[in-house]
Amino acid sequence: MSEPSPQATPTEALLRTVFGERYPLAQAYHDSLATVAAERGFIGPKEVDRLWERHILNCAVAAEAFDEGASVADVGSGAGLPGIPLAIARPDLQLTLIEPLLKRSTYLKEVKAELGLDNVTVLRGRAEEQKRGQFDAVTSRAVAPLGKLAGWSLPLVRHGGAMVAMKGASVSEELERDQAQIRKAGGVDAEIFLVGEGLLAQPTTLIRIVRK
Repeated sequence: MSEPSPQATPTEALLRTVFGERYPLAQAYHDSLATVAAERGFIGPKEVDRLWERHILNCAVAAEAFDEGASVADVGSGAGLPGIPLAIARPDLQLTLIEPLLKRSTYLKEVKAELGLDNVTVLRGRAEEQKRGQFDAVTSRAVAPLGKLAGWSLPLVRHGGAMVAMKGASVSEELERDQAQIRKAGGVDAEIFLVGEGLLAQPTTLIRIVRK
């Protein structure tokens, strides 16, 4: 069975649409993921050729889901997804990347310094250890089932703020299954929607849950 062909670099027009004049920072982040992050085992070898579509752009298009000037926490940030693409696409946002593992949090600090991302703060620790109610929104990607994720995310959000999580096509089933956990965490008014339509071959699915 042959290996899939490497994914083409997006056009400059697409990168400008998503990242504005900061698109060279997105290219630099891509190159860091493909080399440093891959060498350290944060990115699987099969993912290197599809970093743009499946990871960087997939995360960056979620930027439209956040209000102007919002403070946003990225829970379980890992190699910086979705927090770093959001910080590049939306310099008005204040991103706090929360990552419990030392090696990954060290990498995030290196990326922040190398790209000059003044709107990024890196915190090493678990979501449950952070001060409650301090963010306008909390985001995440591929961290945990929805119910558990709500228990980690919603307490960090101010009342009236929201968790905005990247999820797969089965999110409606997760929502139905985990309603009790979401309510216990203070979640109300769940909304599932797509972003990146017309830009990406596969739009990104988001779920927004408000903290009452």
